[in-house]
Amino acid sequence: MKSGYVSLIGRPNVGKSTLLNTLVNAKVAITSNKAQTTRNIIQGVYNDKDTQIVFVDTPGIHKPINKLGKALNKQAISLSKDVDVILFVVDASDYLGAGDRYVMSVLKSSDIPVILVLNKIDRITDEQIMYKINEYKDEYPFAEIVPISALKADNTTRLLSVIRKYLTDNIKYYEDDYLTSNSTSFMASEIVREKILNLTEEEVPHSVTCLTVDYKDKTNLVSIAVDIIVDRDSLKKIIIGHKGEMLKKIGTMARKEIEMLVGKQVYLELFVKVIDNWRDKERYIKELGFKNIE
Repeated sequence: MKSGYVSLIGRPNVGKSTLLNTLVNAKVAITSNKAQTTRNIIQGVYNDKDTQIVFVDTPGIHKPINKLGKALNKQAISLSKDVDVILFVVDASDYLGAGDRYVMSVLKSSDIPVILVLNKIDRITDEQIMYKINEYKDEYPFAEIVPISALKADNTTRLLSVIRKYLTDNIKYYEDDYLTSNSTSFMASEIVREKILNLTEEEVPHSVTCLTVDYKDKTNLVSIAVDIIVDRDSLKKIIIGHKGEMLKKIGTMARKEIEMLVGKQVYLELFVKVIDNWRDKERYIKELGFKNIE
């Protein structure tokens, strides 16, 4: 039996959450094509007959423009400590820029093995993959480099076998059917936020967060109330939509997915609230579950 903890870090929108879901073969983190989709520490557990790997997905490391951004960076960087191995996930189809170099500069202060995961190789040629491998090798002494496509599960089995070499424990932390540390009420709010991210554009995704304010699990029904929080009234109007059509669409899509998650009928209520400039107010950031604000 080999076991251990593995942290996924990288810039926003490089596919960390998609990779986590692929590795544990379950949806434990929401995904979208919007940057900074992951805002909380998301844990997912991989099990096979002789291995248990606890993966920790982190918010994308970026140049912060508000207190929320600073909190997210602190969360991500803190998760590069006290693990057996770090997966530094990059978008192989994108150029190596200042953001990736900043993450590597953070990693240089750690003695934990770092595996470079070149994601999204389905978008580039074999020749370009080799170029990327050599380009990153010149920047950092990676323990391993593994090209993958998280979306298509290409080469992810090899990634798991590479990770196994660096696991240091031989105990089972969780039962085999344990997939995530996330509560169902948290997942409900995240599913609502995912639908908003996928249905809206421009400034809405970065300005919205969701919080489950009521969760009652009854015999044949789960009753859930979720607050959708935005930082100005114009965004509230966008989310509600003409005659409430957008909010209804968000609710219908979220309810169907939550019903699949909980295995029973769901009654979902959504409330859109405006908190001016909430991403720069410590009180609200903490109330909404974001840590390490100080």
